Amino acid sequence: MESVIKLDDVWKKYEMGGTEPLVVLKEISLEIKKGEFVAITGPSGSGKSTMMHIVGALDTPSWGNVYLKNKNVSDLSESSLANLRGKTIGFIFQDFNLLPTLTALENVMIPMELLDKSESEARKKAKELLEMLGLGDRLNHKPNELSGGQQQRVAIARSLANDPEVILADEPTGNLDSKTGMFIMDFLGKLNTEEGKTVILVTHDLDLVNYAKRVIHIKDGKIDKLILNGKHKK
Repeated sequence: MESVIKLDDVWKKYEMGGTEPLVVLKEISLEIKKGEFVAITGPSGSGKSTMMHIVGALDTPSWGNVYLKNKNVSDLSESSLANLRGKTIGFIFQDFNLLPTLTALENVMIPMELLDKSESEARKKAKELLEMLGLGDRLNHKPNELSGGQQQRVAIARSLANDPEVILADEPTGNLDSKTGMFIMDFLGKLNTEEGKTVILVTHDLDLVNYAKRVIHIKDGKIDKLILNGKHKK
């Protein structure tokens, strides 16, 4: 299978102003292939959130290499990377990250307009996505007029706006009730099995990792173990 994201001996450290630097990730080598459903998990403070930012090309490593669609992100200009990331990865965040002054429809239109799609094309696609997620009667509602579950469905629609190959979901059910959370996870599962989307789930919820075909467990900034079809690999 084709590689979508690859990390090669990635380290991430933060300078602490005169004290020893804080090393958050170390010796991370990982390849995610097209069509996989991968979960990244680990205890609080393990480095999984930092890894999510590295995997999603939202941050750069202190050393080591990150490849997105076989392109080394360090070799790309900021605008080229933003363009490649915008076309390749759709993001879903625990806190939804919707712009409060915009309607549901306008929030979903943003990623398309950033890649220079026309307003009419963006509006049409955003409406289709929101209707697909059962929000056809909420197009003109702002986030504070929506429930948490509805806001997360808007966020999912936004993540799909540019038809990305990869969906990167960071604790997507963290602020939701169990019924809505199950709907979100089932939807991500269908995107993977029926549409061939690569899904990367970042979570500490061990119930959610059952949706994944491969689980990457992070501990103290390193890959502690891989779980594949129920078999542990140290």
